[in-house]
Amino acid sequence: MEIESGNTDRKIDNKSQGSGVIDHLVYATPDLDQTIASLSSEWGVAFVEGGPHVGRGTRNWLTGLGGGTYLEVIGPDHEQPTPQSPRPFGIDGLEEPGLVAWCARSAEPLDSVLAAGLACGVDLGAISDMSRRRPDGVLLSWRLTVAALTDPTIPFFIDWLDSPHPTATLPTTALLATLELRHRDPALLTTFLTAAGLDDSRITIHAGPVGLTAELMIDGRPTTWLTGSISSQ
Repeated sequence: MEIESGNTDRKIDNKSQGSGVIDHLVYATPDLDQTIASLSSEWGVAFVEGGPHVGRGTRNWLTGLGGGTYLEVIGPDHEQPTPQSPRPFGIDGLEEPGLVAWCARSAEPLDSVLAAGLACGVDLGAISDMSRRRPDGVLLSWRLTVAALTDPTIPFFIDWLDSPHPTATLPTTALLATLELRHRDPALLTTFLTAAGLDDSRITIHAGPVGLTAELMIDGRPTTWLTGSISSQ
């Protein structure tokens, strides 16, 4: 993980905190079918149907990004009843697709990650149990941190328990080259990610308006970027 402040770059050595990685990127859309068709055509990348999130009004499609990471494209599931609560990731208010969040997989237990966040002034919310059934019938169960979506540079964290990781069955045509996090206090963000056990060399942190950009390599060329930002930060 690298941090940039002004014209100075410095490496952050957090191997002592455990080996945590980017689990997945979240690309949300108001029209899931249209977005999957568009990305598949533009990128030449195959996506695999993930399945519905029952009760949340969403479903997803996935593709591998290498290094134990995948891209989740999530949108409304019109085969489900309208959920009682707003769909996650601000999907109900989206007018176009965008990179809205990222998820981390820490080597530390989720309770320890929550405590590390609070010590840094970052509230990751509560831990929630979730599941979805793949089209092949396999039930995936996991635990994750759930907080209000206010800053896309702050990840939510996941523990896949005894479930197989989604990347085990995903195609990997595109590769994640870098995940750039832009924050007005990059040192604070780096301190938090280090304390939470993140150790992924693809993460870079820069000073600037809050936002994130993922650079993907397809056919060995860095030709695709996914971006997201938030105006209130």
